[in-house]
Amino acid sequence: MSDIQIILIVVTAFMLGITLGSILARTFFINKKRSKLLQDAEKDGERIKQEKIFQAKEKFLQLKTEHEQYINKKNNALRETENKIKQKELVINQQSNELTRKEKEVEAIRSNLKAQTDIVAKKNEEYEKLRQQEIITLENLAGLSAEEAKKQLVEAMKAEAKTDAQSYINEVMDEARLNASKEAKRIVINTIQRTAPEVAIENTVTVFNIENDEIKGRIIGREGRNIRALEAATGVEIVVDDTPEAILLSAFDPVRREVARLALHQLVADGRIHPARIEEVVTKVQKQLEEEILETGKRTCIDLGIHGLNIELVKLVGRMKYRSSYGQNLLQHSREVANICATMASELGLNSKIAKRAGLLHDIGKVSDEDPELPHAVLGMRLAEKYKEKPEICNAVGAHHEEIEMTSLISPLVMVADAISGARPGARREVIESYIKRLKDMEDIALSYQGVTKTYAIQAGRELRVIVGSEQVSDKDIENLSAEIAKRIQNEMTYPGQVKITVIRESRSISFAK
Repeated sequence: MSDIQIILIVVTAFMLGITLGSILARTFFINKKRSKLLQDAEKDGERIKQEKIFQAKEKFLQLKTEHEQYINKKNNALRETENKIKQKELVINQQSNELTRKEKEVEAIRSNLKAQTDIVAKKNEEYEKLRQQEIITLENLAGLSAEEAKKQLVEAMKAEAKTDAQSYINEVMDEARLNASKEAKRIVINTIQRTAPEVAIENTVTVFNIENDEIKGRIIGREGRNIRALEAATGVEIVVDDTPEAILLSAFDPVRREVARLALHQLVADGRIHPARIEEVVTKVQKQLEEEILETGKRTCIDLGIHGLNIELVKLVGRMKYRSSYGQNLLQHSREVANICATMASELGLNSKIAKRAGLLHDIGKVSDEDPELPHAVLGMRLAEKYKEKPEICNAVGAHHEEIEMTSLISPLVMVADAISGARPGARREVIESYIKRLKDMEDIALSYQGVTKTYAIQAGRELRVIVGSEQVSDKDIENLSAEIAKRIQNEMTYPGQVKITVIRESRSISFAK
Protein backbone atom coordinates (compact mmCIF):
# COMPACT_ATOMS: atom_id res chain seq x y z
CA MET A 1 0.00 0.00 0.00
CA SER A 2 1.28 3.41 -0.76
CA ASP A 3 1.55 6.22 1.70
CA ILE A 4 -1.21 8.12 0.07
CA GLN A 5 -3.64 5.29 0.55
CA ILE A 6 -2.61 4.90 4.15
CA ILE A 7 -3.15 8.65 4.70
CA LEU A 8 -6.57 8.44 3.06
CA ILE A 9 -7.55 5.49 5.23
CA VAL A 10 -6.36 7.32 8.36
CA VAL A 11 -8.19 10.49 7.39
CA THR A 12 -11.34 8.54 6.58
CA ALA A 13 -11.17 6.68 9.90
CA PHE A 14 -10.60 9.97 11.68
CA MET A 15 -13.60 11.53 9.98
CA LEU A 16 -15.76 8.50 10.81
CA GLY A 17 -14.64 8.70 14.43
CA ILE A 18 -15.49 12.37 14.63
CA THR A 19 -18.91 11.74 13.00
CA LEU A 20 -19.68 8.82 15.34
CA GLY A 21 -18.53 10.88 18.31
CA SER A 22 -20.72 13.78 17.38
CA ILE A 23 -23.69 11.47 16.84
CA LEU A 24 -23.13 9.78 20.21
CA ALA A 25 -22.71 13.17 21.91
CA ARG A 26 -25.89 14.52 20.30
CA THR A 27 -27.77 11.37 21.31
CA PHE A 28 -26.50 11.73 24.85
CA PHE A 29 -27.54 15.37 25.07
CA ILE A 30 -30.93 14.63 23.51
CA ASN A 31 -31.59 11.83 26.00
CA LYS A 32 -30.47 14.07 28.82
CA LYS A 33 -32.71 16.90 27.62
CA ARG A 34 -35.65 14.50 27.14
CA SER A 35 -35.27 13.19 30.65
CA LYS A 36 -35.16 16.75 31.94
CA LEU A 37 -38.27 17.63 29.98
CA LEU A 38 -40.02 14.53 31.35
CA GLN A 39 -39.06 15.52 34.85
CA ASP A 40 -40.30 19.08 34.28
CA ALA A 41 -43.53 17.76 32.76
CA GLU A 42 -44.06 15.43 35.72
CA LYS A 43 -43.49 18.33 38.10
CA ASP A 44 -45.91 20.59 36.16
CA GLY A 45 -48.49 17.80 36.01
CA GLU A 46 -48.20 17.23 39.74
CA ARG A 47 -48.51 20.94 40.37
CA ILE A 48 -51.58 21.26 38.08
CA LYS A 49 -53.05 18.16 39.73
CA GLN A 50 -52.64 19.71 43.17
CA GLU A 51 -54.17 23.00 41.95
CA LYS A 52 -57.18 21.22 40.41
CA ILE A 53 -57.66 19.17 43.58
CA PHE A 54 -57.50 22.38 45.63
CA GLN A 55 -59.98 24.12 43.28
CA ALA A 56 -62.31 21.12 43.42
CA LYS A 57 -62.20 21.17 47.20
CA GLU A 58 -62.97 24.90 47.24
CA LYS A 59 -65.88 24.40 44.81
CA PHE A 60 -67.15 21.52 46.90
CA LEU A 61 -67.01 23.61 50.04
CA GLN A 62 -68.76 26.51 48.28
CA LEU A 63 -71.53 24.23 46.94
CA LYS A 64 -71.84 22.60 50.33
CA THR A 65 -72.22 26.03 51.97
CA GLU A 66 -74.81 27.14 49.41
CA HIS A 67 -76.71 23.87 49.82
CA GLU A 68 -76.70 24.21 53.58
CA GLN A 69 -77.95 27.80 53.26
CA TYR A 70 -80.72 26.67 50.86
CA ILE A 71 -81.69 23.84 53.23
CA ASN A 72 -81.73 26.23 56.18
CA LYS A 73 -83.88 28.69 54.20
CA LYS A 74 -86.34 25.94 53.27
CA ASN A 75 -86.41 24.70 56.85
CA ASN A 76 -87.14 28.21 58.09
CA ALA A 77 -89.92 28.58 55.52
CA LEU A 78 -91.38 25.23 56.57
CA ARG A 79 -91.24 26.24 60.22
CA GLU A 80 -93.00 29.54 59.41
CA THR A 81 -95.64 27.66 57.41
CA GLU A 82 -96.14 25.21 60.27
CA ASN A 83 -96.51 28.08 62.71
CA LYS A 84 -99.09 29.75 60.47
CA ILE A 85 -101.00 26.49 60.12
CA LYS A 86 -100.97 26.02 63.88
CA GLN A 87 -102.22 29.59 64.35
CA LYS A 88 -105.00 29.02 61.79
CA GLU A 89 -105.94 25.78 63.51
CA LEU A 90 -106.13 27.63 66.79
CA VAL A 91 -108.34 30.33 65.23
CA ILE A 92 -110.54 27.71 63.58
CA ASN A 93 -110.94 25.89 66.90
CA GLN A 94 -111.90 29.14 68.58
CA GLN A 95 -114.41 29.92 65.80
CA SER A 96 -115.81 26.40 66.05
CA ASN A 97 -116.31 26.81 69.78
CA GLU A 98 -117.94 30.18 69.19
CA LEU A 99 -120.28 28.69 66.55
CA THR A 100 -121.22 25.89 68.92
CA ARG A 101 -122.04 28.42 71.61
CA LYS A 102 -124.10 30.54 69.17
CA GLU A 103 -125.97 27.46 67.93
CA LYS A 104 -126.97 26.73 71.50
CA GLU A 105 -128.14 30.33 71.96
CA VAL A 106 -130.11 30.18 68.69
CA GLU A 107 -131.72 26.95 69.75
CA ALA A 108 -132.77 28.52 73.03
CA ILE A 109 -134.17 31.57 71.20
CA ARG A 110 -136.02 29.29 68.79
CA SER A 111 -137.63 27.46 71.72
CA ASN A 112 -138.70 30.79 73.22
CA LEU A 113 -140.11 31.97 69.87
CA LYS A 114 -142.08 28.78 69.46
CA ALA A 115 -143.59 29.20 72.89
CA GLN A 116 -144.41 32.86 72.12
CA THR A 117 -145.89 31.88 68.73
CA ASP A 118 -148.23 29.41 70.44
CA ILE A 119 -149.33 32.14 72.85
CA VAL A 120 -149.91 34.60 69.95
CA ALA A 121 -151.93 32.00 68.04
CA LYS A 122 -154.16 31.48 71.03
CA LYS A 123 -154.59 35.24 71.41
CA ASN A 124 -155.46 35.54 67.69
CA GLU A 125 -158.13 32.88 68.01
CA GLU A 126 -159.64 34.70 70.97
CA TYR A 127 -159.47 38.03 69.08
CA GLU A 128 -161.14 36.54 65.99
CA LYS A 129 -163.99 35.17 68.11
CA LEU A 130 -164.51 38.55 69.77
CA ARG A 131 -164.33 40.36 66.35
CA GLN A 132 -166.97 38.06 64.85
CA GLN A 133 -169.21 38.71 67.82
CA GLU A 134 -168.75 42.50 67.44
CA ILE A 135 -169.51 42.31 63.66
CA ILE A 136 -172.70 40.38 64.33
CA THR A 137 -173.71 42.92 66.95
CA LEU A 138 -172.99 45.88 64.55
CA GLU A 139 -174.90 44.22 61.68
CA ASN A 140 -177.88 43.73 63.94
CA LEU A 141 -177.75 47.39 65.01
CA ALA A 142 -177.14 48.88 61.49
CA GLY A 143 -179.32 46.55 59.48
CA LEU A 144 -176.43 46.04 56.91
CA SER A 145 -173.99 43.22 56.41
CA ALA A 146 -170.23 43.89 56.58
CA GLU A 147 -169.80 43.42 52.80
CA GLU A 148 -172.58 45.90 51.98
CA ALA A 149 -171.14 48.52 54.35
CA LYS A 150 -167.68 48.04 52.82
CA LYS A 151 -169.02 48.52 49.26
CA GLN A 152 -170.84 51.73 50.19
CA LEU A 153 -167.71 53.11 51.86
CA VAL A 154 -165.53 52.22 48.85
CA GLU A 155 -167.96 53.85 46.37
CA ALA A 156 -168.07 57.03 48.42
CA MET A 157 -164.28 57.17 48.63
CA LYS A 158 -163.95 56.54 44.86
CA ALA A 159 -166.26 59.42 43.97
CA GLU A 160 -164.44 61.78 46.32
CA ALA A 161 -161.02 60.67 45.00
CA LYS A 162 -162.11 61.17 41.37
CA THR A 163 -163.32 64.70 42.09
CA ASP A 164 -160.10 65.62 43.91
CA ALA A 165 -157.92 63.99 41.24
CA GLN A 166 -159.68 65.77 38.35
CA SER A 167 -159.37 69.10 40.09
CA TYR A 168 -155.66 68.47 40.72
CA ILE A 169 -155.10 67.36 37.12
CA ASN A 170 -156.74 70.52 35.77
CA GLU A 171 -154.58 72.70 38.00
CA VAL A 172 -151.41 70.86 37.00
CA MET A 173 -152.28 71.02 33.29
CA ASP A 174 -152.96 74.76 33.43
CA GLU A 175 -149.74 75.38 35.31
CA ALA A 176 -147.80 73.11 32.91
CA ARG A 177 -149.16 74.94 29.84
CA LEU A 178 -148.21 78.30 31.30
CA ASN A 179 -144.75 77.16 32.42
CA ALA A 180 -144.12 75.22 29.18
CA SER A 181 -144.81 78.31 27.08
CA LYS A 182 -142.55 80.45 29.26
CA GLU A 183 -139.82 77.79 29.36
CA ALA A 184 -139.93 77.23 25.59
CA LYS A 185 -139.62 80.98 24.95
CA ARG A 186 -136.75 81.20 27.43
CA ILE A 187 -134.87 78.32 25.83
CA VAL A 188 -135.34 79.66 22.29
CA ILE A 189 -134.32 83.21 23.25
CA ASN A 190 -131.24 82.02 25.19
CA THR A 191 -130.26 79.75 22.32
CA ILE A 192 -130.54 82.52 19.74
CA GLN A 193 -128.50 84.85 21.95
CA ARG A 194 -125.79 82.25 22.60
CA THR A 195 -125.56 81.17 18.94
CA ALA A 196 -125.43 84.30 16.83
CA PRO A 197 -123.02 84.02 13.88
CA GLU A 198 -122.56 86.68 11.29
CA VAL A 199 -125.10 86.80 8.47
CA ALA A 200 -123.69 86.55 4.95
CA ILE A 201 -125.47 86.52 1.62
CA GLU A 202 -123.73 84.85 -1.32
CA ASN A 203 -123.93 86.14 -4.85
CA THR A 204 -123.34 84.54 -8.20
CA VAL A 205 -120.30 86.54 -9.29
CA THR A 206 -116.64 86.18 -8.31
CA VAL A 207 -114.11 88.93 -9.04
CA PHE A 208 -110.66 87.75 -10.17
CA ASN A 209 -108.09 90.48 -9.65
CA ILE A 210 -105.14 90.82 -12.03
CA GLU A 211 -101.97 92.93 -11.87
CA ASN A 212 -102.45 94.73 -15.19
CA ASP A 213 -104.81 94.77 -18.15
CA GLU A 214 -102.25 93.14 -20.48
CA ILE A 215 -103.11 89.78 -18.94
CA LYS A 216 -106.69 90.16 -20.22
CA GLY A 217 -105.46 89.80 -23.81
CA ARG A 218 -103.55 86.62 -22.96
CA ILE A 219 -106.60 85.18 -21.20
CA ILE A 220 -108.80 85.93 -24.23
CA GLY A 221 -106.24 84.45 -26.63
CA ARG A 222 -106.06 84.57 -30.39
CA GLU A 223 -109.59 85.02 -31.76
CA GLY A 224 -110.91 84.24 -28.26
CA ARG A 225 -109.82 80.58 -28.26
CA ASN A 226 -108.42 80.65 -24.70
CA ILE A 227 -111.51 82.16 -23.10
CA ARG A 228 -113.77 79.77 -25.03
CA ALA A 229 -111.70 76.79 -23.88
CA LEU A 230 -111.82 78.03 -20.29
CA GLU A 231 -115.58 78.55 -20.37
CA ALA A 232 -116.11 75.12 -21.95
CA ALA A 233 -113.90 73.40 -19.37
CA THR A 234 -115.36 75.11 -16.29
CA GLY A 235 -118.91 76.03 -17.28
CA VAL A 236 -118.37 79.57 -16.00
CA GLU A 237 -119.05 82.73 -17.96
CA ILE A 238 -115.90 84.86 -17.99
CA VAL A 239 -116.67 88.57 -18.42
CA VAL A 240 -113.69 90.60 -19.61
CA ASP A 241 -114.81 94.22 -19.85
CA ASP A 242 -113.40 97.69 -19.15
CA THR A 243 -113.25 97.11 -15.40
CA PRO A 244 -109.63 97.92 -14.49
CA GLU A 245 -107.49 95.05 -13.18
CA ALA A 246 -110.46 92.70 -12.73
CA ILE A 247 -112.20 89.83 -14.52
CA LEU A 248 -115.72 88.69 -13.53
CA LEU A 249 -116.52 84.99 -13.16
CA SER A 250 -120.28 84.45 -13.37
CA ALA A 251 -122.02 81.13 -12.55
CA PHE A 252 -124.77 80.02 -10.20
CA ASP A 253 -122.67 77.07 -8.99
CA PRO A 254 -120.04 78.19 -6.43
CA VAL A 255 -117.96 75.06 -7.10
CA ARG A 256 -117.56 75.96 -10.76
CA ARG A 257 -116.66 79.55 -9.88
CA GLU A 258 -114.02 78.32 -7.44
CA VAL A 259 -112.56 75.92 -10.03
CA ALA A 260 -112.42 78.74 -12.58
CA ARG A 261 -110.82 81.14 -10.08
CA LEU A 262 -108.12 78.67 -9.01
CA ALA A 263 -107.45 77.62 -12.61
CA LEU A 264 -107.08 81.25 -13.70
CA HIS A 265 -104.75 81.94 -10.79
CA GLN A 266 -102.47 79.02 -11.78
CA LEU A 267 -102.55 79.91 -15.47
CA VAL A 268 -101.69 83.57 -14.86
CA ALA A 269 -98.92 82.63 -12.41
CA ASP A 270 -97.49 80.03 -14.82
CA GLY A 271 -97.77 82.25 -17.90
CA ARG A 272 -98.58 79.40 -20.29
CA ILE A 273 -102.16 79.99 -21.44
CA HIS A 274 -103.45 77.87 -24.33
CA PRO A 275 -106.38 75.42 -24.71
CA ALA A 276 -104.42 72.23 -23.94
CA ARG A 277 -102.83 73.79 -20.85
CA ILE A 278 -106.22 75.14 -19.75
CA GLU A 279 -107.83 71.68 -19.80
CA GLU A 280 -104.87 70.19 -17.90
CA VAL A 281 -104.98 72.87 -15.19
CA VAL A 282 -108.80 72.67 -14.83
CA THR A 283 -108.62 68.88 -14.36
CA LYS A 284 -105.86 69.30 -11.77
CA VAL A 285 -107.77 72.02 -9.91
CA GLN A 286 -110.94 69.89 -9.82
CA LYS A 287 -108.98 67.09 -8.08
CA GLN A 288 -107.46 69.58 -5.64
CA LEU A 289 -110.90 70.96 -4.88
CA GLU A 290 -112.22 67.47 -4.10
CA GLU A 291 -109.39 67.05 -1.59
CA GLU A 292 -110.16 70.47 -0.12
CA ILE A 293 -113.84 69.51 0.20
CA LEU A 294 -112.87 66.39 2.18
CA GLU A 295 -110.53 68.42 4.39
CA THR A 296 -113.28 71.02 5.00
CA GLY A 297 -115.68 68.25 6.07
CA LYS A 298 -113.11 66.76 8.46
CA ARG A 299 -112.27 70.18 9.95
CA THR A 300 -115.98 70.94 10.44
CA CYS A 301 -116.53 67.65 12.28
CA ILE A 302 -113.50 68.31 14.50
CA ASP A 303 -114.66 71.86 15.30
CA LEU A 304 -118.11 70.59 16.31
CA GLY A 305 -116.76 67.58 18.23
CA ILE A 306 -118.52 65.05 15.98
CA HIS A 307 -116.70 61.73 15.63
CA GLY A 308 -117.18 58.48 13.73
CA LEU A 309 -118.91 60.04 10.72
CA ASN A 310 -118.76 57.96 7.53
CA ILE A 311 -116.23 59.34 5.03
CA GLU A 312 -118.96 59.81 2.39
CA LEU A 313 -120.99 61.92 4.82
CA VAL A 314 -117.83 63.91 5.61
CA LYS A 315 -117.46 64.65 1.89
CA LEU A 316 -121.08 65.80 1.71
CA VAL A 317 -120.50 68.10 4.68
CA GLY A 318 -117.47 69.57 2.90
CA ARG A 319 -119.48 70.14 -0.28
CA MET A 320 -121.88 72.34 1.73
CA LYS A 321 -119.19 75.03 1.72
CA TYR A 322 -119.84 75.54 -1.99
CA ARG A 323 -123.64 75.40 -1.85
CA SER A 324 -126.20 77.97 -0.75
CA SER A 325 -129.74 77.71 0.56
CA TYR A 326 -131.81 80.76 -0.44
CA GLY A 327 -128.54 82.67 -0.67
CA GLN A 328 -127.35 81.49 2.77
CA ASN A 329 -124.12 79.47 2.82
CA LEU A 330 -125.21 75.89 3.49
CA LEU A 331 -122.21 74.90 5.61
CA GLN A 332 -122.52 77.94 7.88
CA HIS A 333 -126.26 77.31 8.12
CA SER A 334 -125.71 73.65 9.08
CA ARG A 335 -123.05 74.53 11.66
CA GLU A 336 -125.42 77.10 13.18
CA VAL A 337 -128.29 74.58 13.27
CA ALA A 338 -125.97 72.02 14.92
CA ASN A 339 -124.97 74.47 17.67
CA ILE A 340 -128.57 75.59 18.23
CA CYS A 341 -129.73 71.96 18.48
CA ALA A 342 -126.97 71.14 20.99
CA THR A 343 -127.82 74.16 23.15
CA MET A 344 -131.55 73.42 23.20
CA ALA A 345 -130.97 69.71 23.85
CA SER A 346 -128.75 70.57 26.85
CA GLU A 347 -131.46 72.90 28.22
CA LEU A 348 -134.06 70.12 27.88
CA GLY A 349 -131.86 67.35 29.32
CA LEU A 350 -131.52 65.49 26.00
CA ASN A 351 -128.41 64.07 24.34
CA SER A 352 -126.64 67.16 22.96
CA LYS A 353 -124.15 65.13 20.88
CA ILE A 354 -126.91 63.36 18.94
CA ALA A 355 -128.76 66.66 18.49
CA LYS A 356 -125.62 68.38 17.16
CA ARG A 357 -124.96 65.49 14.75
CA ALA A 358 -128.54 65.61 13.43
CA GLY A 359 -128.34 69.40 13.04
CA LEU A 360 -125.15 69.17 10.98
CA LEU A 361 -126.57 66.46 8.68
CA HIS A 362 -130.10 67.84 8.24
CA ASP A 363 -129.43 69.41 4.81
CA ILE A 364 -127.06 66.83 3.24
CA GLY A 365 -129.80 65.98 0.75
CA LYS A 366 -129.22 69.36 -0.92
CA VAL A 367 -125.63 68.50 -1.92
CA SER A 368 -126.22 64.93 -3.06
CA ASP A 369 -126.49 63.97 -6.71
CA GLU A 370 -128.63 60.90 -5.97
CA ASP A 371 -132.34 60.83 -6.95
CA PRO A 372 -132.95 64.61 -7.33
CA GLU A 373 -136.73 64.02 -7.62
CA LEU A 374 -137.03 63.34 -3.86
CA PRO A 375 -137.39 66.18 -1.31
CA HIS A 376 -133.98 67.00 0.13
CA ALA A 377 -135.06 66.04 3.67
CA VAL A 378 -136.16 62.52 2.61
CA LEU A 379 -133.05 62.12 0.46
CA GLY A 380 -130.88 63.18 3.40
CA MET A 381 -132.65 60.64 5.64
CA ARG A 382 -131.93 57.86 3.12
CA LEU A 383 -128.28 58.87 2.95
CA ALA A 384 -128.05 58.83 6.76
CA GLU A 385 -129.65 55.37 6.84
CA LYS A 386 -127.31 54.17 4.08
CA TYR A 387 -124.25 55.19 6.08
CA LYS A 388 -125.51 53.58 9.35
CA GLU A 389 -126.52 56.65 11.37
CA LYS A 390 -128.75 56.14 14.43
CA PRO A 391 -132.54 55.94 13.85
CA GLU A 392 -133.25 59.12 15.83
CA ILE A 393 -130.75 61.05 13.68
CA CYS A 394 -132.25 59.66 10.46
CA ASN A 395 -135.74 60.60 11.60
CA ALA A 396 -134.63 64.12 12.58
CA VAL A 397 -133.05 64.63 9.14
CA GLY A 398 -136.11 63.36 7.27
CA ALA A 399 -138.73 65.11 9.41
CA HIS A 400 -137.28 68.62 9.70
CA HIS A 401 -139.72 69.80 6.98
CA GLU A 402 -142.47 67.44 8.19
CA GLU A 403 -142.38 65.21 5.08
CA ILE A 404 -142.45 62.22 7.45
CA GLU A 405 -143.76 61.67 10.98
CA MET A 406 -141.52 62.65 13.90
CA THR A 407 -140.64 59.70 16.14
CA SER A 408 -137.82 61.25 18.20
CA LEU A 409 -137.54 64.20 20.58
CA ILE A 410 -134.54 65.39 18.56
CA SER A 411 -136.67 65.85 15.41
CA PRO A 412 -138.64 68.94 16.55
CA LEU A 413 -135.39 70.48 17.83
CA VAL A 414 -133.83 70.20 14.35
CA MET A 415 -136.95 71.67 12.75
CA VAL A 416 -137.00 74.61 15.19
CA ALA A 417 -133.23 75.21 14.87
CA ASP A 418 -133.51 75.20 11.07
CA ALA A 419 -136.31 77.77 11.26
CA ILE A 420 -134.33 79.95 13.70
CA SER A 421 -131.22 79.90 11.52
CA GLY A 422 -133.13 80.70 8.34
CA ALA A 423 -135.31 83.37 9.95
CA ARG A 424 -132.48 85.68 10.98
CA PRO A 425 -132.84 89.09 9.30
CA GLY A 426 -130.93 89.04 6.02
CA ALA A 427 -129.92 85.39 6.31
CA ARG A 428 -131.73 84.28 3.18
CA ARG A 429 -132.87 85.70 -0.09
CA GLU A 430 -135.64 83.94 -2.00
CA VAL A 431 -134.77 85.49 -5.37
CA ILE A 432 -131.30 83.94 -5.56
CA GLU A 433 -132.58 80.51 -4.59
CA SER A 434 -135.30 80.51 -7.25
CA TYR A 435 -132.78 81.80 -9.81
CA ILE A 436 -130.29 79.02 -8.96
CA LYS A 437 -133.04 76.40 -9.05
CA ARG A 438 -134.13 77.59 -12.51
CA LEU A 439 -130.60 77.30 -13.87
CA LYS A 440 -130.12 73.88 -12.26
CA ASP A 441 -133.39 72.60 -13.76
CA MET A 442 -132.31 73.91 -17.15
CA GLU A 443 -129.02 71.98 -16.93
CA ASP A 444 -130.81 68.82 -15.74
CA ILE A 445 -133.19 68.91 -18.73
CA ALA A 446 -130.28 68.98 -21.18
CA LEU A 447 -128.30 66.39 -19.22
CA SER A 448 -131.19 63.91 -19.45
CA TYR A 449 -130.57 63.36 -23.20
CA GLN A 450 -128.37 60.47 -24.30
CA GLY A 451 -124.87 61.41 -25.40
CA VAL A 452 -124.74 64.64 -23.35
CA THR A 453 -121.62 64.72 -21.14
CA LYS A 454 -121.70 68.24 -19.64
CA THR A 455 -124.16 71.13 -19.44
CA TYR A 456 -123.48 74.73 -18.40
CA ALA A 457 -126.04 77.49 -17.91
CA ILE A 458 -124.25 80.83 -18.44
CA GLN A 459 -125.04 84.51 -18.94
CA ALA A 460 -127.60 84.50 -16.10
CA GLY A 461 -129.54 81.70 -17.76
CA ARG A 462 -129.78 83.34 -21.16
CA GLU A 463 -127.54 80.69 -22.76
CA LEU A 464 -127.25 76.95 -22.23
CA ARG A 465 -124.13 75.22 -23.51
CA VAL A 466 -124.43 71.48 -24.07
CA ILE A 467 -121.29 69.40 -24.64
CA VAL A 468 -121.85 66.01 -26.29
CA GLY A 469 -119.60 63.01 -26.86
CA SER A 470 -118.33 62.78 -30.41
CA GLU A 471 -118.62 58.97 -30.35
CA GLN A 472 -122.33 59.00 -29.40
CA VAL A 473 -123.71 62.04 -31.25
CA SER A 474 -123.00 62.94 -34.89
CA ASP A 475 -122.87 66.40 -36.47
CA LYS A 476 -126.28 65.79 -38.00
CA ASP A 477 -127.84 64.86 -34.64
CA ILE A 478 -126.76 67.99 -32.79
CA GLU A 479 -129.19 70.16 -34.73
CA ASN A 480 -132.13 67.99 -33.72
CA LEU A 481 -130.79 67.81 -30.16
CA SER A 482 -130.62 71.59 -29.73
CA ALA A 483 -134.17 71.94 -31.11
CA GLU A 484 -135.53 69.25 -28.76
CA ILE A 485 -133.86 70.82 -25.72
CA ALA A 486 -135.17 74.28 -26.65
CA LYS A 487 -138.71 72.93 -27.12
CA ARG A 488 -138.66 71.11 -23.81
CA ILE A 489 -137.32 74.14 -21.90
CA GLN A 490 -139.99 76.30 -23.50
CA ASN A 491 -142.77 73.89 -22.47
CA GLU A 492 -141.60 72.96 -18.96
CA MET A 493 -139.96 76.10 -17.58
CA THR A 494 -140.78 79.73 -16.85
CA TYR A 495 -138.02 82.24 -17.56
CA PRO A 496 -137.59 85.86 -18.65
CA GLY A 497 -136.53 86.68 -22.21
CA GLN A 498 -135.13 83.88 -24.37
CA VAL A 499 -132.61 81.08 -23.88
CA LYS A 500 -129.95 80.27 -26.45
CA ILE A 501 -129.07 76.54 -26.64
CA THR A 502 -125.58 75.84 -28.01
CA VAL A 503 -124.66 72.19 -28.62
CA ILE A 504 -120.90 71.62 -28.95
CA ARG A 505 -119.40 68.50 -30.51
CA GLU A 506 -115.62 68.23 -30.77
CA SER A 507 -113.55 65.51 -32.47
CA ARG A 508 -110.00 64.86 -31.30
CA SER A 509 -107.20 62.65 -32.54
CA ILE A 510 -104.43 61.98 -30.00
CA SER A 511 -101.16 60.14 -30.67
CA PHE A 512 -98.01 59.68 -28.62
CA ALA A 513 -94.42 59.83 -29.85
CA LYS A 514 -92.28 57.29 -28.02
